[in-house]
Amino acid sequence: MRFAEGIATYGIDLGKSKFHVVGVDDKGHALVRRTFRRASLLEYFANVPAALVGMEACPGSHWLARKLTTCGHTVRIIPAQFVKPFVKSNKNDVIDAAAIAEAVTRPSMRFVAVKRCDQFDLQALHRVRDRLVSSRTRLISQMRAFLLEYGIALQNGAGMFRQQLPTVVADEVNELTPAMRALLGELWNEFKTLDERIVAVSHQIEALAARDDVARRLTSIPGIGALTATALLAAVGDGKQFRRGRDLAAWLGLVPKQYSTGGKPTLLGISKRGNPYVRRLLIHGARACVLHLDRRRDRLGAWLDRLCGRMHSNKVVVALANKLARIAWAVLTRPGSSYERMDPRFAT
Repeated sequence: MRFAEGIATYGIDLGKSKFHVVGVDDKGHALVRRTFRRASLLEYFANVPAALVGMEACPGSHWLARKLTTCGHTVRIIPAQFVKPFVKSNKNDVIDAAAIAEAVTRPSMRFVAVKRCDQFDLQALHRVRDRLVSSRTRLISQMRAFLLEYGIALQNGAGMFRQQLPTVVADEVNELTPAMRALLGELWNEFKTLDERIVAVSHQIEALAARDDVARRLTSIPGIGALTATALLAAVGDGKQFRRGRDLAAWLGLVPKQYSTGGKPTLLGISKRGNPYVRRLLIHGARACVLHLDRRRDRLGAWLDRLCGRMHSNKVVVALANKLARIAWAVLTRPGSSYERMDPRFAT
């Protein structure tokens, strides 16, 4: 296998089985344009001098980044939307690799932190649980719609559905036909199976949170439980890729979208960028805080009272979710720290 000399940067366009590689020198001139299979790609990078390697964030990018790092290379993963402006003319795999090689050298470029295997294990549990919850919600909606066709309306929520459906199916006075009763019985069994699976996965996540010191410290923050704490750990790791807490909040899309021109600032709704799953958990936790937090004993209470006096409740929830994300960043990046509910200056 021949190797070119003087390559400072590589751009890799990832695929399932084929990988397109462009290598450029320190002046940006392309010296190598090659296509590799998975095994030959690892062999190639194990034998070339250490260089800067860029690739887009996609399935498999973190695995390859870890492999190339062990070979001595400096690996940077770039969000795909930040590579697109560097694509010249038409689009193909080699042009994409060249664009990645150019984008990775930009001093202002933003990168994705390389995830560890334990982060992916934790993230996989969350993804499975989220899929199961979505399936259960769809099943509940379908069964409630069937019942409406027979003049039977159930209350909203999985808890109320769990209580009311067996009674409705067992009631022989209502207008349900034998065929529909049988079908609802089968769907009820499916619902119970999903419910049991959700509980099992949730217990796995809670057990992992109980064993992890950082997760336990994150749960000291109001509105953050085992689910949100482990989801944050899976998504951002130690959080050191963010310079400050507001950067984490912005990455999660908990800041206003801006469209300003001519010196006239225009702020819109939240940007909803980043990880939608973590953002959803933080907003749900913030809503629970707004409703149930003891504002006389928690340092966030006075701030929430002032906010509620001048903002719509939905804006208050998002503002609190933003603050919770910033507090979480502080806990992640400062070893041994946790949330203090009372301000030390006023604690008695």
